[in-house]
Amino acid sequence: MSTQNPVFIPGPTNIPERLRHAMNVPTMDHRAPDFVKILEPLLADLKKIFKTEAGTVITFPASGTGGWEAALTNTLSPGDRVLIARFGMFSHRWIEMCQHLGLDVDVIDCAWGEGAPADEYGKRLAADTNHKIKAVLVTHNETATGVTSDVAAVRKAMDTAQHPALLYVDAVSSLGSIDFRMDDWGVDLAVSGSQKGFMLATGMAIVGVSPKAFAAAEIAKCPRCFFDIRDMATANAKGNFPYTPPVPLIMGLRESVAMLLEEGLDQVFARHHRLAEGVRLAVQAWGLRLCATKPEFNSDSVSAIYVPDGFDSNELVNHAYKTYGVSYGVGLGKVAGKVFRIGHLGMLTDTLMLSGLATIEMAMKDLGYSIQLGSGVAAAQEYYRKGR
Repeated sequence: MSTQNPVFIPGPTNIPERLRHAMNVPTMDHRAPDFVKILEPLLADLKKIFKTEAGTVITFPASGTGGWEAALTNTLSPGDRVLIARFGMFSHRWIEMCQHLGLDVDVIDCAWGEGAPADEYGKRLAADTNHKIKAVLVTHNETATGVTSDVAAVRKAMDTAQHPALLYVDAVSSLGSIDFRMDDWGVDLAVSGSQKGFMLATGMAIVGVSPKAFAAAEIAKCPRCFFDIRDMATANAKGNFPYTPPVPLIMGLRESVAMLLEEGLDQVFARHHRLAEGVRLAVQAWGLRLCATKPEFNSDSVSAIYVPDGFDSNELVNHAYKTYGVSYGVGLGKVAGKVFRIGHLGMLTDTLMLSGLATIEMAMKDLGYSIQLGSGVAAAQEYYRKGR
């Protein structure tokens, strides 16, 4: 049945059977002592995924977008100036949220396919001698273009400018797939979600909060209630939530974190890099090119691939789904109709990845693309064989 096929979209990702079973639980009393024994160790282990000792991990029943809103509203006031680079659809949507919340948004516009420009961040921060900029926002992994940015370089630019702004990072499609170092990079608010590297259903926003961000929450004036990190942290300290939590997702998240730690984070990142390299070699064998403009921008969780002139990437994605029952990502925003996306994160192996490459090859051949059947698969096979 087509529903048994894996998906190759950049999220939601495939859910392992182990996690599906973990979420299949009867009704539980979230006020009972048993729940405390589940929540407390989960929040402690989540800190290992964020690589933070100083920070606190807060979860909300929401998608990653809810995590964005929680980060902004808890630490800023209407009219505060924020600095952010726009280089894809998701950085663009974060900008739109900032504007809706009444923030003064200073946008660094970049070509789609490039990463966050640390040098330009540094210039604007150095020029802000009155420190009107209260927050610096960076999309770590821009899912629309398959680009990963250097967060450490942005932090270095902030430190060089001796600027006190808070550093916010969208890690929705990187956490649990690509190395993320909250403490080492001086990240104050890191936002993720349950549906990508954590391999779960959508529904949990997962936010890392630094002590500096908690201090900012005491004076921030943006309205918040459901997303109040102080209320959540106070309840979490007692082993519960300020309102009814999504218990099945929490049970799944506990098992997901256990899976990541059992595999070992270094091994998780190496597996994602290996999968991504195989895809990139397949793209090269097809004679196509990535949206990412430089190898250092290449994402290990998703590849955005330009189709040749005269072809429509939406038609390709739709054909693959209708004919073979397999999903790939469509192009978004400025690259809509121009790129298709192959997600290679979460519960994927070399052999599953090869099936995704073989299927999109068939779809391209069906639509008259000038490719040799098996060329991309063979390139990836050779790489995967040597990488074992």
